[in-house]
Amino acid sequence: MNDAAGAVINGQARREHERWLLELTGIPTAAGREHRVVAWIARWLAERDDLQLRTDRAGNMEIAHTEAPDPTERPPLYITAHLDHPAFVVEQIVGPGTVRLSFRGGVLDPYFVNAPIQIITQDDRVVRATLLEAGPASPHRDCLAELDDDGSTDGIAVGDIGRWENPEARVTDDGILETHACDDLAAVAAALGAMDVLRGHESARHVRLLFTRAEEVGFIGAIAAMREGWIDKASRLVLLENSRAFAESPIDGGPIVRVGDRMSTFSPELTSAFAKVAEDIAKQREGSGDAFRWQRKLMPGGACEATVFQAWGYEATCLCLPLGNYHNMANLAEVQAKEPDAVASARCGPEQIALSDFHGLVDLLVGAGLHLAEVPPMIERLEKLYEERKGVLEDLGTDGGVDTEGAAWGLTRGA
Repeated sequence: MNDAAGAVINGQARREHERWLLELTGIPTAAGREHRVVAWIARWLAERDDLQLRTDRAGNMEIAHTEAPDPTERPPLYITAHLDHPAFVVEQIVGPGTVRLSFRGGVLDPYFVNAPIQIITQDDRVVRATLLEAGPASPHRDCLAELDDDGSTDGIAVGDIGRWENPEARVTDDGILETHACDDLAAVAAALGAMDVLRGHESARHVRLLFTRAEEVGFIGAIAAMREGWIDKASRLVLLENSRAFAESPIDGGPIVRVGDRMSTFSPELTSAFAKVAEDIAKQREGSGDAFRWQRKLMPGGACEATVFQAWGYEATCLCLPLGNYHNMANLAEVQAKEPDAVASARCGPEQIALSDFHGLVDLLVGAGLHLAEVPPMIERLEKLYEERKGVLEDLGTDGGVDTEGAAWGLTRGA
């Protein structure tokens, strides 16, 4: 690498990326109801005439440079993220103050008991309600909600999105973003931020974005994209995710090069190449006052679309942001441990990521877009290491040669 990726991202660009992050993570979205996020991306794209949009029949979005090289000449590098988040969708207006909703995504049972939610109408009016019932997740959880304060269902329509009642987004004094839906809209913002930088570099025109739908109900958009077969088989894909933080994978510890999930381990060559880019950025920033931190972890708590891409024969890996209040579930460890007080008081809250991790992810993506192709294959790196250090193997025998019979080791061949 000839330059640190962060060197090409100035303060003004970082502020712009943060603005996109706050806007996108506050947008109501759900599996199959991602239209508001799609509209935001379309507005972003309309201001950049050097980028073009392609969609498949499932509504997945591909963004590429208008002068992208032919995939047969230079294989694309796809940066991917999903457009949905666990949320409610109105299925039926039951009565003047009651609605039936499906919950699309994975949240534990205790969080639904008498939970406050908000329903966002098609004209963006917020109607508050309280859950009365919540059935099992099979696959969508059937819920009944009563509108608060004798509210009327006038203006609420089938297909409207509901989400947990949470405060407005804020950034804490120590740089933690607390907002409705980091998973996976913070990844969408990071992908757009990286693409906005990379589009100014001719050498990075092979980089494309892929935004998928309905991930939270079983990777349905990603599976559809694979079944369509519209992504060139030589492509490499790096999935962006927000993954539950633990003590060994903390928030503010840097973006994570994820080596696998609970279903599979990811392409070792591609994963290693991203780790090498991260190492190079960190090395170049040593002592600069702008240290680059990153992590390398398995993250087996959940599964992600990199597993889908690999199942269809693509080389794929994952980068993720450490996430607090995974799927909005506050005090999740205590609830999972079935601590009585935690279960009785379970409530959803805002998801949390560190701004430093977000900017680090953008830096890593930019570094990969510019320099991933320069990373030698692992076997080449190992051969180089061998040539540099093979001298330690040359003094095993008695006359300066290697004792092939093994006598110098106390070994003899069998009779």
